[in-house]
This record gives sequence, structure tokens and C-alpha cells, in this order.
Amino acid sequence: MWLVGELGLEHERYDVGMEYGGNDTSEYLAMNPNGVVPTIEDDGFILWESNACVRYLASKYSAGVLYPDNLQSRAEADRWLDWQQTTLIWAFIPIFWNLIRTPPEKRDMELVETKRQETILCYQMLEQYLKEREFLAGSD
Repeated sequence: MWLVGELGLEHERYDVGMEYGGNDTSEYLAMNPNGVVPTIEDDGFILWESNACVRYLASKYSAGVLYPDNLQSRAEADRWLDWQQTTLIWAFIPIFWNLIRTPPEKRDMELVETKRQETILCYQMLEQYLKEREFLAGSD
């Protein structure tokens, strides 16, 4: 949704999953057999997986701007998209689930603290990278 906003795309949003449900219907599973979000439909083209959706929308609606044309800059963008999904998220998600989605009496605060430290390390790495450049990928 952040990218949709950045691109100013007209869209219709459907809240699906979690407390909204609907992601276990045959109609939804026909579009996304994983039964998770996000799933996008763009002129009849169905796509799921967050970073695949970001890459597709940025390439189609902002070619060369939010998703660089330069192969090395694009590879840098891909690296950070994948890092977010394979490294940062695994440090951060347990914090979110414990502090936001779990009742206070069931929270694992020891896990929260461990994952908080891992998250800090991730962001320190990111900050270190950004000390030498203005953006994660490309010059603009």
C-alpha cells in the first residue's frame, strides 16, 4: 500500500485475512493458493508475494524511478528488498506479534528483548550502509 500511495495509483483495497477473513475462500485461494496477503490484480494479471508485487508495480508504473533501470542499482534494490524479507523481518516480527497481537499476560518478554537486540543490529547495519550514500539503491 505504501508503493501504491507513492505511485498515486487508483486502486480498490480489500481487507482480507486475520480478523477480516476471506483468505480461505475458494475465490481467494484460486488467486493465491497460499491464502495470504497481499494479492494484487492489475488489468487481469494476478500476483502475490509482497516483494514481487513491489517489483512489478514499480517496474510497470515507475520504470527507472522507484525501480532502477541500471542493472547494478536494481540489484542493490533487490538485495535490500530480499534482506528485509529474509533477515530484518525475522528479527522484528516476534516483537510485533508479542507486543501488538498477544495479550499482555501471554507475552514472551525475554524473546522480545532478544529480538529487539537483533533488530537493533539490523538497523545499525543499514545505518552504516547509508553513511556512505544517500539511498539504498542508485543515486535518486
